[in-house]
Amino acid sequence: MPSRLPAADIARAVAVALIWGMGYVIAKGAMAAFPPILLMAFRFAVTAALLVWVAGPLRGNLPRLIAMSVVGAAIQYSLTFTGVSGVDAGLAALVMQLEVPFLVLLGALFLGERPGLRRWLGMAVAFAGVGLIAGQVRFEGEWIFLVMLAGGAFSWASGQVMVRGIRGMEGLAVTAWTAVLATPQLFLVSFLFEDGQAEAIAAAGPGVWAAVVYLGVVMTALGYWLWNTLLLRHEVGRVAPYLLLMPMFSVMGGVLFLGESPSIGQLAGGAVVLIGVAIITVERRPQPAAAP
Repeated sequence: MPSRLPAADIARAVAVALIWGMGYVIAKGAMAAFPPILLMAFRFAVTAALLVWVAGPLRGNLPRLIAMSVVGAAIQYSLTFTGVSGVDAGLAALVMQLEVPFLVLLGALFLGERPGLRRWLGMAVAFAGVGLIAGQVRFEGEWIFLVMLAGGAFSWASGQVMVRGIRGMEGLAVTAWTAVLATPQLFLVSFLFEDGQAEAIAAAGPGVWAAVVYLGVVMTALGYWLWNTLLLRHEVGRVAPYLLLMPMFSVMGGVLFLGESPSIGQLAGGAVVLIGVAIITVERRPQPAAAP
């Protein structure tokens, strides 16, 4: 395994952070019309319809894929986006940065990965930046939604560790099977825990369905194809830190689409996040050996 991520994989990791960071903003807007779990069910239905044709053979991975779809998709998205429905999109993206230490920790515990002191230091710096951004966000005390977001972050990290155990499948096939398996689960969870679905579907306008298309095609099909490809190639602790860029993209999305204005503190926090990610991901090139 190479010690450095190739430039193409760094670009993929940054693209994932951008796609998912903007997804929080778009999903938050769509939740004004749809219950959150129902929105996630339609999201994965779109992804499944798009990718089922390239799902390919399971190659003995069905039990792991089922477990991953339950933990890392059905449970995770039910918790995460119910949490998003109760707080600002920017705050949700910040809390979801718990995914990174959860993922690195679980990788160390179950996959034998060793993040190293420098990577932990970089995450600490990045989280200091997240703290600076969070300090600028108003919060009215809906603690249950924060608990849901934290639980969703842990569920997501657990599911991604499971992906590392999949063998003989490409990232696109993993994404396709996850969507196929998670879609009926999410519709069932919505049926059990939400109400008003029929009325929401009947009243949904073009903007809501456009959001569903973004969430299903861009955020899930494209985003998870890129992400699963990275996980199948590299240690989770090597690619997870790039997700620390998500809050910056969420702030940008708020400016562009929700009319929000970031404060100086938020901008400073974003700069510190970048410094932390640089500490984690930028490695010195090995020095050439001296001539004998």
